[in-house]
Amino acid sequence: MVFRRSLKVGESRAGSDWSHRGRVVWITGASSGIGEELAYQLADVGARLVLSARREGELERVRRACLERSRLREEDVVVLPLDLLDRASHREITAAVLRHFGQIDVLVNNGGRSQRSLFLDSDVDVYKALMELNFLGTVSITKEVLPHMIRRGTGTVTTVSSIVGIAGAPLSTGYSASKHALQGFFNSLRSELSDNPGITISTICPGPVQSNIVQNAFTEELGKSVSAQADQQHKMTTPRCARLILVGVANRVWEMWIGQQPFLSYFYVWQYAPTLAWRLTNILGRKRVRNFKAGLDADSAYFTKAKAS
Repeated sequence: MVFRRSLKVGESRAGSDWSHRGRVVWITGASSGIGEELAYQLADVGARLVLSARREGELERVRRACLERSRLREEDVVVLPLDLLDRASHREITAAVLRHFGQIDVLVNNGGRSQRSLFLDSDVDVYKALMELNFLGTVSITKEVLPHMIRRGTGTVTTVSSIVGIAGAPLSTGYSASKHALQGFFNSLRSELSDNPGITISTICPGPVQSNIVQNAFTEELGKSVSAQADQQHKMTTPRCARLILVGVANRVWEMWIGQQPFLSYFYVWQYAPTLAWRLTNILGRKRVRNFKAGLDADSAYFTKAKAS
C-alpha cells in the first residue's frame, strides 16, 4: 500500500480506531464487498453508520451483523436504500440522514459496478450506464453532502476509485473511463476547496480485491451476466483493504494506492515510468484478452495459461 502526498508507509499520525469513534459515516454500496467490510470495521470501533445500496434486504443483514459485533445501539446504525441512478432522490435521502444524526462526518462513495467486455463487442448503452452509475451518481451524492460539511467546517469525502482510474486495462474500457472521470473530478474539487482546510477529499485506488465485483460486472449487453467465475487467490483480502482505507481516512490522506504485488508495482511504473508502463500494459493486456476469450477470469489470467483448444 502507498499513502500519497500526505504520509509515507509507517508514518501514520493516528490509528483508525479512536479517530472514527462516534463519527457519522455514510457508506454507499454497503451491501457487499468493500462497503460491507468497512461497515463492520467501523462498527467495531464505535462509528455511527448509514448503510446505503439498492438491496434493502442485504443492508438489513449487514446492519444486524454490525449491531451483533459491537456496542452500538439500534439507532446508531441506519439503513437507507439508495439508487445512485435516481439522482432526484439524493437530496431527500441526504436530508433523512441529517434529520436522524444531525451531521455527516464521512461520506464513503463506494457504490458502483465494474465491467468485463471488449469494446468492439459492447453496446454503447453499457458505457452510458457505467458513467451514469459510477461517475454521475457519485457526483450527485457528493453535491448534496458537501455543502453541509462546508457549513460545519469539517468533513471527509472518501471515494473508492480503482487502479484503472490511473492506468487503463483491457476489458474495462468503460469502467476505466468512469474511474478516470472520478479521479479528475475529485482532484479538481480538492483544489476548489483549498480555502476549506477542514474538508478532506480522499481517493482510494485499490488493485484487485476479493469480492463479488466481477460477478456483478457489466458485460457487452445490459442485463447479461458474467459467465466466468473469478479466481480470488491472487487478490487482496477485503478485510485488509478496508483496514488500510480506514487508516488512510483517519490520517486525512488525499490518495491511497492499495494492492498486493505485483499490482502495487504497476502503480509505481505508471507514476514514474509511463513509457515503460505502456509497453507492459500492451504485453499483459494481450494475455488478458486472449485468456478472457478462452473463458478465464480476466484478473487471474495474468497468472494462468489458457488451455489449448
